[in-house]
Amino acid sequence: MALTLEQVKAKSATRLTGLHPAVKAATEALIVRSYACGVPILITQGLRTIAEQNALYAQGRTRPGAIVTNARGGESYHNYGLAVDFALLLPNGSSVSWDMTRDGDQDGTPDWREVVQQAKAIGFEWGGDWTSFKDYPHLQMSFGLKLSDLRAGKKPADAAVKTVYERIKPKEENKVSTEVKVSVLVNGKKVADGVLDAGTTYTPARAVAEALGASVVYDAATKTVKITSRK
Repeated sequence: MALTLEQVKAKSATRLTGLHPAVKAATEALIVRSYACGVPILITQGLRTIAEQNALYAQGRTRPGAIVTNARGGESYHNYGLAVDFALLLPNGSSVSWDMTRDGDQDGTPDWREVVQQAKAIGFEWGGDWTSFKDYPHLQMSFGLKLSDLRAGKKPADAAVKTVYERIKPKEENKVSTEVKVSVLVNGKKVADGVLDAGTTYTPARAVAEALGASVVYDAATKTVKITSRK
């Protein structure tokens, strides 16, 4: 049985705690958009404490395991609630995959790439684009701040945060109307209101035609407006 969106969202909910509000909202939007593409994901990591970061840095160095990060405590956007890691959530709902070639929805595009495309559209930076140490599950929002800025206590600017919220609004909310209300005059007398939209003026045919002494008939069968001048 396929997982519902609510089930998918619930599996990541606890890992969103402590994220910057805009990053949290963007991550929630990413989960929804990825699901809509046929790719359920799980957020595997969100906010990471300094101590957790240092322990992760020690892995493969002074502790057993493979090296998974070059960042010490305070040197990761995770430490400031500005980053998340993700994995592909498998159909059983309890297992995940980091297979970047997997095409679970069989649409010809690797699931991983679909998630990254959605993430970038929202405004996330992807660790797979890094040149030195590629971190493929990693997504972050720096808001134009360097790690040194964050360590110095700087916070994301309001304008940068607002931009994130604008990106994650539903498309219909982002649509900017270019319509301008105009008055339609015939021989100097106003007969109706019209609309100017993207350089084209739209006017009510009946009001204009009748003001010019013409008759107007609508043919429902052919969906045609017939204007006949009176001679």
